[in-house]
Amino acid sequence: MEFCDLTIKQIHQGLKEKIFSALEITKFFLDQIKKKDEEIFAFITINEEGALHQAEEVDKKIAKGEEISLLAGVPFAVKDNILVRDLRATCASKILENYIAPYDATCIRRLKELGSIILGKTNLDEFAMGSSTENSAFFSTKNPYDLERVPGGSSGGSAAAVASQMSVFALGSDTGGSIRQPASFCGVVGLKPTYGRVSRYGLVAFASSLDQIGPLTKTPEDAKIVLKAIEGKDSFDSTTINLDKIRKRNNNIDISKLKIGFPKEYFTEGIERGIKEVIDKTIKSLEKKGFQVQEISLPHTKYALATYYLVATSEASSNLARYDGIKYGYSSLTGETLSDIYFKSRGKGFGKEVKRRIMLGTYALSAGYYDAYYLKAEKMRTLIKRDFEEAFKEVDIIFTPTTPTTAFKIGEKVKNPLSMYLADIFTVPVNLTGLPAVSIPVGQSNNLPVGLQIIGNYFEDEFILDIGKLILEDK
Repeated sequence: MEFCDLTIKQIHQGLKEKIFSALEITKFFLDQIKKKDEEIFAFITINEEGALHQAEEVDKKIAKGEEISLLAGVPFAVKDNILVRDLRATCASKILENYIAPYDATCIRRLKELGSIILGKTNLDEFAMGSSTENSAFFSTKNPYDLERVPGGSSGGSAAAVASQMSVFALGSDTGGSIRQPASFCGVVGLKPTYGRVSRYGLVAFASSLDQIGPLTKTPEDAKIVLKAIEGKDSFDSTTINLDKIRKRNNNIDISKLKIGFPKEYFTEGIERGIKEVIDKTIKSLEKKGFQVQEISLPHTKYALATYYLVATSEASSNLARYDGIKYGYSSLTGETLSDIYFKSRGKGFGKEVKRRIMLGTYALSAGYYDAYYLKAEKMRTLIKRDFEEAFKEVDIIFTPTTPTTAFKIGEKVKNPLSMYLADIFTVPVNLTGLPAVSIPVGQSNNLPVGLQIIGNYFEDEFILDIGKLILEDK
């Protein structure tokens, strides 16, 4: 049986009705990886033995007539900065090349308890710092739509695994667009949840006030199912929220009363013509259905990228200080002094982009510059947040392009970090504010996928996924 196009619910139904077994579907996707990953390079580690064992356990439950969860027997991939016990957790960095995770991240533990099957760990930009998955210390992942192009980043391996049908869904992390941007480049659905909705325990920290784990899936409904499985309060992460206390929007969507805002600042000269045409066409089709669409302004958008790169690099310089060649990871023991070991271990263990961001962050936090850079960035962050708060007084949701361009050629932007950073220009404001946002595929430009970003108010993650589902039903 062909399993490629099955959704989570369809797999669940097939398992319940014994049309196929969990072992069959797991073997199918492991075979897919063996066939396809030789040219796509989405996976760093394959968990074949573990996956087959997990599948057998699910089949035993079914054979006994026990109830299984919606996600039981569903194979998925995990970005390699999320810990899975007894598997390597490299963060695509030489400094953690041989590090074995001693425990499960909270999201992994919850999925394991539901019977989901871990196929392996996927490639990323080193320590999730990048927009193309070219910054991996091991290899560059290819875009399934065009092997000469990048899949986006930093969750490029996860997006490519779903797009190339090597996995039913995947987990990624999003610090400045690292789920949504590769989702757009690879033509899949990528959700960055509200900050605090999903525990970050077991996610290797990049920028703690921005990081959030989320799903990459084939459909908005699948994303909703995965979100429900991994969300919720966690005693190991003090930033998580008790969702029982959050008032949720009514699921019955009245299109005629729904107001969509599209910010004029996102439709600038830098956006590719083909992307603008696809987004404009999508908005016009929604207007014909009865959606109310209006232009809004987010005036501080032009400062978002600079603000993000000050906040993110500052937090990164602090978080990555732990990789000193002493506690764990790569160590250069050739130094004569402790300082020599620190410098040589970090110098050899970290890649260029990680070192660049550590230096930027350390500079921004240093004496004499803290007020001029980091403090000013935090003040601007507040203003960007207020822009969205004011916008949501006028509209229910906000539509923007996910990216200003379609997937670019491998090597095209490597020598110019600033042009690479611009790939995240439409996604970083959401991380600065903590809002939820999803990228859904709404068309193509020059045979490459185009993503629409749907931004919702706080904790309206399910609502924006429902809107995404409504839009894609007509595609």
